[in-house]
Amino acid sequence: MSGPVRVCFVCTGNICRSPVAAAVLASVAAETALPDGRVLADVLDVTSAGTGSWHAGGPMDPRALGALAARGYPNPRHVARQFERSWFAELDLVVGLARRHTQTLTSLGGASVAPGQVALLSSYLRGAPADIADPYYGDDAEFDACLAAIEPCVAALAAHLVETKPWRRADPLLSAPPARPR
Repeated sequence: MSGPVRVCFVCTGNICRSPVAAAVLASVAAETALPDGRVLADVLDVTSAGTGSWHAGGPMDPRALGALAARGYPNPRHVARQFERSWFAELDLVVGLARRHTQTLTSLGGASVAPGQVALLSSYLRGAPADIADPYYGDDAEFDACLAAIEPCVAALAAHLVETKPWRRADPLLSAPPARPR
């Protein structure tokens, strides 16, 4: 495979959950060693988008930035954008933060969505609630709770990536995560 594995997190407006998840994965990947001496970040390209255009062109919600800063994550450079159907051809894994995001993405992509290309973030962590709650209408505490819900799911996704080594395959499309018990 030439180039990195391309992962895009998707939420509703791309100013809260998905850019937080992207920032967390970028940070976790920078700290995750691979057997060949590289780190996971060396083989990933992590982005985010929203299913809607409400906030396109705008910055990350300041409360999301505050939650990240309070936990020591670097300040990500972020401009909100809406997910586009044509991106399926460029992305290896599209990760929805809630079931409605994966449903919207699957409908949007239709036949262009490869098996395993769209996944629910919580599906990587056994026992996690299915949806990461939207903190947009909440206070700082809800943004902190959102980040706390995202972190273990992203850590599990990173472990899945290390285990499946998609950067070693000619076709890097990732297999779906193991089924979660309900």
